[in-house]
Amino acid sequence: MDSLTQIVLGAAVGEAVLGRKVGNKAMLYGAIAGTIPDLDVISRSFVDTVTALEYHRGFTHSILFSILCAPVFGWLVSRWEKSATWREWSWLFFFGFITHPLLDAHTTWGTQLFWPFDLRVAYKNIFVVDPLYTLPFLVFCMLVLFKKRDNPKRRRLNNLGLWVSTSYLALTLLIKGITFLKFETALKDQQIPYVEIQTKPAPLNAVLWLANVETKDAFLIGDYSLFDTQPIHFGKHAKNHHLLGDLAHHDKVKRLIKLTKGWYTVTQKEGTLYLNDLRFGLLSTDVSEQAYVFSFLLDETGDELIITENKKRPEDAAELLGSLWQRVKGN
Repeated sequence: MDSLTQIVLGAAVGEAVLGRKVGNKAMLYGAIAGTIPDLDVISRSFVDTVTALEYHRGFTHSILFSILCAPVFGWLVSRWEKSATWREWSWLFFFGFITHPLLDAHTTWGTQLFWPFDLRVAYKNIFVVDPLYTLPFLVFCMLVLFKKRDNPKRRRLNNLGLWVSTSYLALTLLIKGITFLKFETALKDQQIPYVEIQTKPAPLNAVLWLANVETKDAFLIGDYSLFDTQPIHFGKHAKNHHLLGDLAHHDKVKRLIKLTKGWYTVTQKEGTLYLNDLRFGLLSTDVSEQAYVFSFLLDETGDELIITENKKRPEDAAELLGSLWQRVKGN
């Protein structure tokens, strides 16, 4: 999830663990704990694109990290914050650390919760930025800040914020199940044979959902809003895996393909190859358009292969947001 959401979650967890004893400091250190796992993004400055992707949501998002590092951070804070014991601060950091990847596991990218085992947990039921999850949660946290630590309303407000946010997550799982059946029925009605189907929410909401469907030679991308009245339309995206040629055996390419879980296409523009990760959808509400959120340029110079992520343009995001609202309202 985005940084603001993780800060709010960390603050609420910190309050639940130590708020009654240390007041607003619990929310402060909880917010810090909720931010620390995302410091793995620093690796981007020191390693290549593929390695940085492999590191993202790796060790710092694992149960092992929470267990090993919580006592260390708890000890450091206890050296100057004497209002709670080392053990109590350690518990605050443990819950701040562990709830971060548990929430991230609900997104499309998922998280390596069981690192060092190569298993990425991804329920794909909430977009990485979802105002309906974050904003109510933020309001409850702000209300808590203005209550004295011994005020019983403080704990009730914090617990209510945790319950509301968790209930919303549960609701998105229910909606995911409903929309999955809609896509499955549409494929059957349109007599489309397929190998596998995966669904996920569109950006910023849980009303519009996207489906990636694998067929023999292509991937299909479809969308469905809870307000739709027309049949689901699927756009076709040729796999074109053969375009990779000998590059398919290159270590970096094999590692990148592994990260996509096989959900990728290859496109060629003016002699340049792009490997497109379909898991994160399109920069368009037109499911047939080949404008992918994550596209990687494969630049082979001599014996060296340089892989770089295609940069996003602000105007692409602005255009997508405008058309997204119209699509959410139904077809």
